[in-house]
Amino acid sequence: MSGVVIVDHGGGNVASVVLALERLGVSAERSADPERVRRASHVILPGVGAAADAMRRLRASNLDRLIPELRQPVLGICLGLQLLARASAEGDTECLGVLDGRAERIPAAAGRPVPHMGWNQLAPCRPSPLLEGINPRDYAYFVHSYALPPGADTVATCDYGAPFSALVSRGNFHGAQFHPERSAHTGARLLANFVALGRPACA
Repeated sequence: MSGVVIVDHGGGNVASVVLALERLGVSAERSADPERVRRASHVILPGVGAAADAMRRLRASNLDRLIPELRQPVLGICLGLQLLARASAEGDTECLGVLDGRAERIPAAAGRPVPHMGWNQLAPCRPSPLLEGINPRDYAYFVHSYALPPGADTVATCDYGAPFSALVSRGNFHGAQFHPERSAHTGARLLANFVALGRPACA
């Protein structure tokens, strides 16, 4: 096992995640090679764009089979979180099936345009090492049109007309619906907490 690997599946925000980690003194490698991803100490699955397109790219590299089998810490960011779910309503897309639930489109309303863009508050639901040093109601930066409803895997929610999952965890799999690379102190602390996670003892 060696190093942090960011899955480079053409999803858009890889470079900004690399820079955010560099600011923490953490070097990360971009790769779409399944064997390199398998050997990583930590894996980050970023994403900007459409769920169906992202899943096609993951299938083309056989990463759709590998990612659910990983035993090291894995973090999905924004679309990457949604890809870890069972499915997405965006294009009625079957996803990786690691997390419970289906990503649903956020309903638009007067004063609440979709996509949901900008700073919003986190509301922790249960303790998590990912939340160390992050205070209740701290702000994070969101850009998304789909989200997982709150469920058994939810660690923190955010409210945009209705609550949705802002941070999730199941075993070694984690996801942030917000963009930590654009979320100032909150995002930097989230990334630092993720990198500090060890491989589960049972893995």
